[in-house]
Parts: sequence; structure tokens; C-alpha cells
Amino acid sequence: MDASNHTTDRLDPTGRAASAAARAAITSLKLTNFRNYPSLSLTLDERPVVLTGPNGAGKTNLLEAISFLSPGRGIRGARLEAIARQDGDGGWGVAVELTNAAGSVDLGTGVIAGDGGPEGKRRVRINRATAGSSAAFLDHLRVLWLTPAMDGLFTGAPGDRRRFLDRAVLAIDKTHGTRANAFERAMRGRNRLLGEPSPDSRWLDAIETEMAELGVAIAAARREWAALTVAMIGEAEAGGAFPAALIALDGTLEDDLQHHSASVAEEAYRRRLQAERRRDAAAGRTLVGPHRSDLIVRHGPKNMPAETCSTGEQKALLVGLVLAQTRLVAKLTGETPIVLLDEIAAHLDESRRAALFDLLARLGCQAFMTGTDDAVFAPLGDRAQRFAVADGAVTA
Repeated sequence: MDASNHTTDRLDPTGRAASAAARAAITSLKLTNFRNYPSLSLTLDERPVVLTGPNGAGKTNLLEAISFLSPGRGIRGARLEAIARQDGDGGWGVAVELTNAAGSVDLGTGVIAGDGGPEGKRRVRINRATAGSSAAFLDHLRVLWLTPAMDGLFTGAPGDRRRFLDRAVLAIDKTHGTRANAFERAMRGRNRLLGEPSPDSRWLDAIETEMAELGVAIAAARREWAALTVAMIGEAEAGGAFPAALIALDGTLEDDLQHHSASVAEEAYRRRLQAERRRDAAAGRTLVGPHRSDLIVRHGPKNMPAETCSTGEQKALLVGLVLAQTRLVAKLTGETPIVLLDEIAAHLDESRRAALFDLLARLGCQAFMTGTDDAVFAPLGDRAQRFAVADGAVTA
């Protein structure tokens, strides 16, 4: 299996972006029975969008709705049945009109009343035609986000950083999610077999071969993202408001790929899984693989682990990573992503806020920003559309 030929699906044969980045922008947003919105219709232009209002008004709900125009469970990781408005019929819907390099496209997703529950019940529509899964959205737009829940990314559990890492990879490699899901299914199957009194070794051999192929492909995609992101960070202005991050990957397969080809790494992982069946059976889980890897981040100028930096420095590092990812997506796909920045003013001083607004303008992306104080967004001037949010109502 060639684990290196999977990313940058819109590059030309020379490896350069097929064209200068075009702006992808939502021009219409409609919600039905979504969280605290019985019904909402917003007309937007291509400028960034500022949403201000008191806590609990529904600002984050609007960002969450947009985040469902990508694979997964959105910025909150919510279950589908939790999305529907409390006094509604159990269904909910999100629909947008999007302009991008190809022209205009209608995107929609939601749950039909009485059809909630498992993720498989979520409906996806492209130009009013049913699509197979939410991965189809990646053919039309990429959505990035930064939320207050991510402020503890560097000090939190490795699983949080893996999710951040894999969403970043997915933004430039639309097949990454499919591989990751297939690996998880295979691993669960192996764990179940190992729990049996006399597991069938032939089935285990087949599953472990599949896990080795998928696991190495996942690790290769992560390594490619890391290399591209390091290069993108290196292209940013030195001495800017957001410190350059030093990033590395800590994982068995990622380490193997530093020294060996994909085929050698696959065989080594397959043999390792075979040799550790007894240990994994005793533990009740698979102890080695891409599901155990970690993203390591350091504050570049200070050469300090991110987790030991101040709260403000950690926020600045996170913002810098998201900005680097925005540039990377635009460069590789030829279109700017939609960027969701929830309560972005928190932990950023006035100068860093102004620098962020200037950088977003230069990147040319449509960013959706929320906050409780409209005054902190004053430096944006007429470069942004502004809306007030209160009790599930949005006014210009």
C-alpha cells in the first residue's frame, strides 16, 4: 500500500496549487428547529461575520450549525438528538448557499422528525440531491474552528490533541476520516476477538493486516500535514503577534516512518500486533497504534513546551496554528476555508486582537466570530458584517 499518495487532492502534477485561492463564502444561512432557533434566515456577503450578545443568547449555536457542514459532530461533538430544539418535533435542519471557485452550491444537513439518534440518520444534501455521507461536503468547502473548549488543548489529554490533529489533516486530505473510521472498526473487531476464549488466529491475521495498512496510512498523512504546516509556519512573518509553534508527532508508527518505507513500517506493525495479542487481551484494548499518538507543540521563540506557557501565550499559539492551517488549506485546495472563532477575544490583548483582524483580512477568508462585547471588534470597521444575537433572534 502506498501510504504517501493521499493528500493535496487539488494540486497539479508539479505539487503547486492549481490556482490562486478563491474565497469560499456563505451567502445565506437558514436554520430550522436548531438548538434555540425555531427558524432563522440570514443573508450574508463575503465579509467576515461578527456575532455579539450575552452569554446563552445562541451565538455559539450559529457557529455549531455551520460546523455541521463538515464531517463529524460539529464544534461541540454533540449527539444528533441533542441538537433539536427542545419544544420542536425532534427534527432539525441547516441549509446554506455557498459561493466558491466553482460558482454557487446549496448545502444542507439535518435530521427528519422521528428519525434522530445514530449518526447514520443524519441526512446530507448537495444541490438538493442526497449525498452518501457528510464527507461529501469536503468537495465544496473546508471548515476550521477554534472554541473556548480548545483553550486547554496543550494541557489536556492526548486524545484531545489527536482529534485536533486529525481534523487538521482532514481539512487537506478528504479521505483521512474514512481511513481513521475503518481503523477504529478493525481495532474494535480485534479487541472483541481477543476477548474470546479461543480466538481464530486466521481472523486475527486478516484484521491485523488491515490495521497495519490503515494505521501506517494514518501516520503518513499526519506526518505530511506536520511537514506542510511547519513549512507554512516558517513562511509567516517573523516577530508577529502570534508566536511560531514548533510541532512534532509522538507515535510508534510516525517514528517508524522516519526511518523506513511504508511497506516496512506496515510489516513491523503487523508483527507487533501479532506478538502482543496476549498483552492486549489482558488489557482489553490495543496498546500500540495511531490511536495512541500525540501532537507535541512548543513555543518557538522561547523553545518552551506549550503546556508550560501562560494562558495568553497558549491562546496565541492556538490562534497561530489555526491561521497557519487556514493558509495551508487555501494553498493546497485553491479555496479559503470557512473559519469559526468562538469567543475569540478571550485571553487576547488589544494588540493581538487587532493583529488577528488584519491577518484574517489579508487571508481573505470568511470568518465567523463571536463575543459578548461589540466594542472589541471595532478595529474591523466595515471589513465585517455585524449582527446582534439575543434569545434566538439575530438582528443587523
